[in-house]
Amino acid sequence: MNIHSPDIIQRAALYLRVSTTRQAEHDVSIPDQRKQGEAWCASRGYQLVEEFVEAGASATNDRRPEFQRMIEAGTSKPAPFDILVVHSFSRFFRDHFELEFYVRKLAKNGVKLVSITQEMGDDPMHVMMRQIMALFDEYQSKENAKHVLRAMNENARQGFWNGALPPIGYRIVAAEQRGSKTKKKLEIDPLHADTVRLIYRLFLEGDGNTGPLGVKAITCHLNERRIFTRDGGRWGLAQIHSILTRTTYIGEHRFNTRSHKTREKKPEGDVAVMAVPPMIDREMFDTVQAKLKSRNPMMVPARITSGPTLLTGICFCAKCGGAMTLRTGRGSAGGTYRYYTCSTKARQGKTGCAGRSFPMDKLDDLVASHLEERLLQPKRLETILGSLLDRREERAERRREHLAELNRRITETDQRLNRLYDAIEAGLADLNDSVLKERMAGLKAIREQATADAERIQMTLDSSGNQSITVDMIGAFANEARNGLRLEGGGYRRDHLRAFAQRVEVADTEVNIMGSKSELLRTLVAASGGKSAAFGVHSSVLKWRTRQDSNL
Repeated sequence: MNIHSPDIIQRAALYLRVSTTRQAEHDVSIPDQRKQGEAWCASRGYQLVEEFVEAGASATNDRRPEFQRMIEAGTSKPAPFDILVVHSFSRFFRDHFELEFYVRKLAKNGVKLVSITQEMGDDPMHVMMRQIMALFDEYQSKENAKHVLRAMNENARQGFWNGALPPIGYRIVAAEQRGSKTKKKLEIDPLHADTVRLIYRLFLEGDGNTGPLGVKAITCHLNERRIFTRDGGRWGLAQIHSILTRTTYIGEHRFNTRSHKTREKKPEGDVAVMAVPPMIDREMFDTVQAKLKSRNPMMVPARITSGPTLLTGICFCAKCGGAMTLRTGRGSAGGTYRYYTCSTKARQGKTGCAGRSFPMDKLDDLVASHLEERLLQPKRLETILGSLLDRREERAERRREHLAELNRRITETDQRLNRLYDAIEAGLADLNDSVLKERMAGLKAIREQATADAERIQMTLDSSGNQSITVDMIGAFANEARNGLRLEGGGYRRDHLRAFAQRVEVADTEVNIMGSKSELLRTLVAASGGKSAAFGVHSSVLKWRTRQDSNL
């Protein structure tokens, strides 16, 4: 390379950049940069050989496709150009360290970076001035980012959408005009809102044939029934988990939760809450969060549900709340005795807890006998489940009303489409009209989504989970459950017992057995549909926690 030779025509390349794609589409910055760059090269007799256009990328880092292509070309041997021309050094980089790094990297290969608005020489004073200007550019970039983020936070607090793809179940609509800017908000998208509600319902109630579904089971349920995402793809675990944990669906969209660069979580005080139309009631959302937390082995100890001991994992000391765990001992005759003992007392002695030990066989028989004689009697079950059955019937009635509304929507959409077809046949409308095509496509999408939702609701209503619970069914269930509790071997009766009792507290003079009415009803429904009565037992799978083991 002979940059200083007056007899050799110097080859130049232009690097043009704007920060966002919106600027690239609507702004005149890139055409103006190009015009000034071409004129500058022509006035100095440089031959313009290449142009690199970065239409929408920040200069605070080097993650820019055209920038990398330019650097690769400028550092190749021989380089295809001798001079790299930019409108200002801020177009090249807004980080003073990175700017100097790449300036020197190009210079090693004989390529010089020049600015048409900030012309500099190669002497130490001009190098220092360039570095000072780079520091000012970096400072200005960070100040602009701070003020833009502050404005976006306030925009979100006022209930307006800042951009990006909205959460599934919502769509962006124009809200109001402020000068030349159109403020936008989120509204519920009727095409996908029912899918979001279905995901919550599956997690808490199941599909009527089984108990509550986990994240993976919900994913399989949706994909198997060809209920697609809004872009027509298949569901994944991360999407389902995001829907189940996103506060947007209770009307509180959280903006600015993570750093744009590092993706680290920001302090709660930096988060802006944007009000949106709620899709899920708060009580249901809180129930889902509690259930997710209870299943997370990184948050709570895993339940012991597969051991040979009947009450392991659900038996607790009434004094301290500690778990009652199995302890063994040998008698004088050599026999082995098994006890449920307060784990706090076993570890710390009576100073930790004065709780007692209870013979395992005696406590097992006591709990099983109480369930047989008190709970699993038809009259008792009718009394306990009465209010739940009423609410269940109310939910079924709401679903029937929703089904009627969906069928009405399907009929209306068909009628509107038929009127459009009649207008086309009569020559009153042009089939090639883009607006007409868009309208017909929208109506067809509404009809297809409504049809899919109606079929799903009808399937739910027809499933065994929504069949009427009769007195005979309760009696048959009580008889089957009593017989199941007394099977020898432990495993099967353990599963049955855990479907009826979720906590057993042992005190000095009494034993308290606690259970959930909802769990009891789901067990009854499953048993009535031919499933195992123990389907509602919670399970937990241990996860390996990296760097949290005994090898440290």
